[in-house]
Amino acid sequence: MPVRSLLSLAIALAVVGCSGKEQTASDAASAMPSDAPASSAATASATAIADDAKGVSIQKTEEKDGGKWEFVYAWAAAVSAHPELAALLKKDSEAALKEERAGFAETLADSPPDCASCKSRSYGKEWKVVASVPGYLSISADLSSYTGGAHGMYGRESSVWVESSKKLVKGVDMFTSAAALDKALQPALCKALDAERAKKRGPDAPGSDYGFDDCQHVKDSTVFVGSSNGKAFDRIGIYFGPYVAGPYAEGAYELTLPVTKAVLATVKPEYKGAFAAK
Repeated sequence: MPVRSLLSLAIALAVVGCSGKEQTASDAASAMPSDAPASSAATASATAIADDAKGVSIQKTEEKDGGKWEFVYAWAAAVSAHPELAALLKKDSEAALKEERAGFAETLADSPPDCASCKSRSYGKEWKVVASVPGYLSISADLSSYTGGAHGMYGRESSVWVESSKKLVKGVDMFTSAAALDKALQPALCKALDAERAKKRGPDAPGSDYGFDDCQHVKDSTVFVGSSNGKAFDRIGIYFGPYVAGPYAEGAYELTLPVTKAVLATVKPEYKGAFAAK
């Protein structure tokens, strides 16, 4: 479900190649501008909640004492098709809203009177479908936040809804360990990461003193499980957020790798039936 974000420092986030049915995040999530107006001491607020066949979107804004706070939480229609899952995300949205609203009040109390950007905060979380296979729904959340300064931060979160047990698990928790999955994905993971770095940096890019030339590992990533056929999980998405595999200016890195026999061997017994090696 597209969400017209209320935020303003654009960052492009996408699910790359994990599912034939995947929905990519073409909409921008962003942070507050540093020149936000700081003239009004009055409180202005707005709330928009959409709940229809296309999914759910909760959007709230508030302007107070020269500061501005914006909140967006949304999930796709395929999520609403699982009532217990939708209830979990609703609970998560309520907790996030409470925390972010309290953070805005604290920001207003602690910020200098003449610093508009110091008083501004934003939060965005949008759940989309990565893949659906019998008994499982793999979903990803695009995350963004701004708490003052030159730019906001963003990232990705992965979860899988297990229909039989009515529970939500992280993508990486479907495997025996992050270390075991990392070993099974090598050396393909490092080769794929270096290839993506070369595309962004060009052939003559200088070396880095911050470890940004080194191979990164599953323990520092977000792991997605995807499918090319809707029958079984046969793809692994590895997402490295800002500052993990490269400087902030390079953005995030996302790799898509096949489920091999080695990867399949690291899947926990209770989830084996949902995976297939290519």
